[in-house]
Parts: sequence; C-alpha cells; structure tokens
Amino acid sequence: MSAVPASRFAPPSARLALVAATAALTAATATACSTSSSNNAGNTAATSNSGGSGKTIQVVAAENFWGSIASQLGGSHVKVTSIITNPNTDPHDHEPTAADARTVAGAQYAIVNGIGYDAWADKLLAANPGSGRTELKVGDLVGIKPGGNPHRWYSPDNVHQVIEKITADYKKIDPADAAYFDQQKATFETKTLAGYNKLIADIKAKYAGTPIGASESIVTPLAEGLGLKMLTPEAFLDAMSEGSDPTAKDKTTIDQQIKNKKIKIYVYNSQNSTPDVQAQVKEAKAEAIPVATVTETLTPAGASFQQWQTTELRGIEQALAKATGK
Repeated sequence: MSAVPASRFAPPSARLALVAATAALTAATATACSTSSSNNAGNTAATSNSGGSGKTIQVVAAENFWGSIASQLGGSHVKVTSIITNPNTDPHDHEPTAADARTVAGAQYAIVNGIGYDAWADKLLAANPGSGRTELKVGDLVGIKPGGNPHRWYSPDNVHQVIEKITADYKKIDPADAAYFDQQKATFETKTLAGYNKLIADIKAKYAGTPIGASESIVTPLAEGLGLKMLTPEAFLDAMSEGSDPTAKDKTTIDQQIKNKKIKIYVYNSQNSTPDVQAQVKEAKAEAIPVATVTETLTPAGASFQQWQTTELRGIEQALAKATGK
C-alpha cells in the first residue's frame, strides 16, 4: 500500500497547539466535563448481573464504529464517548476541539484506529497524557504498519481481534467486574453479532472467488473477509482513499473491466463519491452490473456497528445474487 500523505490528516499546527493548551487548563475537571457525543447505540449485549464494583470506566473512541463495539462490550460499566459521530465528517480531516481534548484527558481507556487514519487522535493522546490511561491502537493490535490499509473495521477477523482485546483491557482496568465483561463478550459474539457472522459465512460459502470492482481501498478488507476477488487496481483504490488523483491508465483499466463485464458487482463508498467514482457507477449500471454501497462511518449516525454492517452485507449479498443467479 502506498503511504498516506500526512497533509491529508494533520490539522493546522496552531489549531492543535490551541487545543492542547486548552486541555491542559481543563484536564483537572475532564472526567466530569465532556461535550462530545456518547455512542451507546444498539447496546443489545446482556446488561444483567452488573454486580461487582459499580465502577464506570470512562472510554473515548476516535471513531464511532469502534465506540459502538466498546459500548456494547462494556454495558453498564462503561461510558463511551466517540469523537467522530457525524456521517458527513471525514475522519481523516477532523480538527480536534477543546472538548475533544478534555474527553481524551479524562479517559481511562482510549481507542484509536491508527495506521495514519486518525493521526489527529495520536496527537491528542500525546498532548493530553492521562495518569494510568490504557490505550488501544487497532493498527498495532492487528499488525498493520503505517502505509497499510487502515480500514480494519471492515475486516471481520480484525473486528473479532478488537473484541477480544477490549474485553481483556476492561478486565484489567476493572478486575472486580471481570465476570460481567466475559458475559458481555459472550453475548455480543454469539447473539448480537449472529446476523453479521452468518452473512459473512453465507457470502463466503456461496460467492468465494467472484470478481468485483470497487471505488477505494475501504472495500479491500471486506472483500478479503468475504473471499471475493478484487480486480480494481490497488493504485486506484489507494488514490481514492487518500484523496489523490488516479492515473489515466488505471481509469482505463477499470472502464474496460466494466465494459467487458469482468467484474460481477461494483462496490463504492457513498461518502467519498468523486466524479471518477460517479462515472464508474454510471458505467456499471449502464452495463447492468449491480452496484452496492458502503460508508466510512456508522450510517445513520445512531446505528450500532452490527446494524450498519449487516445492512451493507445484505446489499452486497443481493448484488451478488443478482449478478450470478445464485
């Protein structure tokens, strides 16, 4: 994968300095003073038998897809605040606010994606060191180095790795409620994510090896998890994700793939629909190639991780069924 340009992610230095200074002045009251939107949507994991210490872990997640999972795994023993909650906000380009800094400063547990996707979050953590704060950087957990594909929430295997790690971290932070966290995890994986897991297994069993096209690299981890064959040039996928211009050669290759129906379906990120992508969607539809959509963050904003993902997976499954007749 090509390296992600730092300019796409880094907020102006003056803005970051102001944020850090503001946070330093307010860190003492940070735990009680957070104005970012909390993400407890879709908390369908078991919340009975809370018992234990009565402790509530203050959690901050840079993005709401990880925040949704963290909230459901923690149940009544966590308060999760996600910084990126608006579907119209590009997580790459977010400029931290003083409220974001206060939230980070007061958190006992912080979850960031890493891999260059949310470099602003790394800077917030560095500028607001918390005493004893536990930090989870997803990229480090799953072994993806900077410059690799950052969209790990679209990898089913990586999602389950994150579930394991969050649960283990909760148990270390709050040992008195370890049994509760184990129960939350078991319910989340076997019941809450049952539809998500079944769709992934069904698509892989029925459509493995099916060639597809896509608008950007956000689709790649999902395609790998579903056993689908990505034909779109990787350089084009990276360019679209990084906000740079694709080459004429890559665009011609994709046009030929669509025209000659070498791909069965086309999947695009509707939150990053550039003129090039819009043209490819139009071409695919003109050739009767089914089109499915994904988004960068939870859509709608109040959806849970599993509601969001199963909706997208059903769309992909329907497109594959239409394309293949299976």
